[in-house]
Amino acid sequence: MPHPLLPSLRRRAGLLCAAAALVGASAGPAFGQEWPAARPVKLIVPFATGGSADVFGRVLAQRLQEALGQSVVVENRPGGGAIIGTDAAAKSAPDGYTLLVMSNTHTVNESLIPNKPYQLMRDFVPVAPINASDLVLVARSGLPAANTRDLLAAAKARPDGMTYASSGPGTPYHMAGELLKFMAGVKIVHVPYKGSAQARTDVLGGQVDMMFDAIPTMVEQVKAGRVKPLATSGRARSAIMADVPTLAEAGVPGYEATIWLGVMAPKGTPTAIVNRLNAEISKFTSSPEIRRNWAQQGSAPLTMNVEEFTRYLNEDIAKWAGVVKAANIKVD
Repeated sequence: MPHPLLPSLRRRAGLLCAAAALVGASAGPAFGQEWPAARPVKLIVPFATGGSADVFGRVLAQRLQEALGQSVVVENRPGGGAIIGTDAAAKSAPDGYTLLVMSNTHTVNESLIPNKPYQLMRDFVPVAPINASDLVLVARSGLPAANTRDLLAAAKARPDGMTYASSGPGTPYHMAGELLKFMAGVKIVHVPYKGSAQARTDVLGGQVDMMFDAIPTMVEQVKAGRVKPLATSGRARSAIMADVPTLAEAGVPGYEATIWLGVMAPKGTPTAIVNRLNAEISKFTSSPEIRRNWAQQGSAPLTMNVEEFTRYLNEDIAKWAGVVKAANIKVD
């Protein structure tokens, strides 16, 4: 004969099961949503506002937001030659909700600043490149040098008597200056800033003699005559500064330097998310519209799969390690 309490216990168990099902259903979106449905994606830019990484990072954020159907928020965390923001990204959860906009500053820093709190290829996974731009060497308008040969002659005549600005140790603008000093055999004092906007302002204001800057972010100042364009840094002349010679043409044979940008994610980010991001970024950078638009600004989109971008990073780390050692470049 059934126990007299059995029907009541069964009813209670049924109610508990129903309640659990309701809780599970309501909890499902919070714990079972597919990426990136749960919350906005954060794009850490470890550089100050106004530079190439910030400008192109914001363009990328907008396109990713459209492609993913989720907000993509840019967070500038400059300082320490990109180390502060990069370390914050490295310590973030590897869940696809925190990404890093990086540049060749990061590949340089692997040898220039070896005692960092992170290692690039150990603590991050490559996602995709964004673009590359040649640099332009500009001088303050009042500098008595009509061209690069005049500049180098003045630097040789007055060792450490001239200054060049950069956006901080290890940045492409710093390394371009150090490479010029090494290849031309001159001494020019490095003046590091926390961001390229501050460096640019002081060159425009005449407080610093010169700087290397990305063509897209300096071209309007050149057109307005606020600075003297002395040379560009690529193998060939820039299409939007065709009257400005390359450094190789201007007396430094073999000189070449660029700034390039990419995206990485904390190590352990699921492969499916990394592949989805690579596909969306590659679709963006390979679009005819972006190629036309960026070419008019002096920038070339880069498109690689994850494996190709990984090789690209490793090769760039090795290349700059050789330059840092050969030129005996030290952090100021």
